[in-house]
Amino acid sequence: MTARLSALAAACGFWSISAIAADDWADIVEPLPGEPRIMGHHGGGCIVGAEQLPLEGEGYQAVDLDLNRHYGHPTLINYVQMLGQRVSAAGFGPMLVGDMSQPRGGPVPYGHVSHQSGLDVDIWFRLDLPLLERSEREGLEQPILVDPVTNQLDERWSDDHATLIRLAAEDPRVARIFVDGAVKHDLCEREWDDRSWLRRIRPWHSHDEHLHVRLRCPPGATECVDQPEPPPGEGCHVFPPTPRPEVYPSPGRTVPPACAAVLNP
Repeated sequence: MTARLSALAAACGFWSISAIAADDWADIVEPLPGEPRIMGHHGGGCIVGAEQLPLEGEGYQAVDLDLNRHYGHPTLINYVQMLGQRVSAAGFGPMLVGDMSQPRGGPVPYGHVSHQSGLDVDIWFRLDLPLLERSEREGLEQPILVDPVTNQLDERWSDDHATLIRLAAEDPRVARIFVDGAVKHDLCEREWDDRSWLRRIRPWHSHDEHLHVRLRCPPGATECVDQPEPPPGEGCHVFPPTPRPEVYPSPGRTVPPACAAVLNP
């Protein structure tokens, strides 16, 4: 891992793993061609027939391109593009699209436990940048919007951030969106005509500078394993703080046996 990537991992509250298997998946630079096929779950899986997200489009631009993590199931590609269009129509953005999956999914050497099956995407909370050249989108600052002492959102939090999450969550393909507990609290305190999407907003540590969208398994993807549905209700009755851990656990790196042929066809 380069010094810049080590610093990025530390700044984002991520951990580093040195497993050879994870390094092998990260070394692959292209998807495995074929009909889209997901094997396993978000935190232990792989994908055939992944597509690369166009690195800029209406309402969005991808960042940290050197990591080569902007791949996903065609459903995820469509989701990001449609969300960008909704953001543009809402009159703000462009949104910054962070990590999706590696070209064939699988565990990453650092940064995530999930993002392995082509169904996860990180959308940054940073909304203050114009369209940038691709060379300008490496190593951008990713401000943390939750005070680590008070566990409260700071003055940079805005209505546009709340709207971004609502637009992201209203798509019926979304299974969960992970955000800091303070963000969930803010969303629950607001008046919304429709509040059903709040069920899909789940408090989770280390999501104080981005939202993590997780899609359901696409129809017909019989080898794809979904999480159980979130508990009933809005999830607005309790808001425990979600501070960043002092020590992150080592992520699991077990993938289905069928993924061996995806890594080395």
